[in-house]
Amino acid sequence: MSALKAGDAFPADVGFLYVKPTPETSDVLACGIPTKFDASAEFKDKKAVIVSVPGAFTPTCQNTHITGYLSKLSELKAKADVVIVIAFNDPFVMAAWGKANGIKDDSILFATDNEAAFSKTLGWTLGPRTARYAIVVDHGKVVYAEKEPAGDVGVSGVDAVLSKL
Repeated sequence: MSALKAGDAFPADVGFLYVKPTPETSDVLACGIPTKFDASAEFKDKKAVIVSVPGAFTPTCQNTHITGYLSKLSELKAKADVVIVIAFNDPFVMAAWGKANGIKDDSILFATDNEAAFSKTLGWTLGPRTARYAIVVDHGKVVYAEKEPAGDVGVSGVDAVLSKL
């Protein structure tokens, strides 16, 4: 597979690992059990946003990229059924990152693109890590897919994504 573009069908067999938010896993130190999120199945009948970042708790990802999504969460959820943030990090780190940002429910899912498997199929990686990109899927069809040029948060930022929902 190569990079996705508007009009493409979202590929089959895409899954991410995440720790499902529950009252028992709401503390930042609670681990939980990683579960597969079957993105291909979930996105068939929903409008979804995938936001990919190179790493949890890294300066640009935390201070610029994800904070935009958190600040406009109500706008996003009014237009999208699922918002999922993926990175190369393991599902425990991703869950902790979500909780450190005040997310203790499924308003935004923080998941791992395990070994950057999905990102590699798109050719959207930074070495071994996931690249910075955003994809909007509407009932199984890609309506927006853009990878950032190095060092920027424009085409994958919340304002760019909101304009495509």
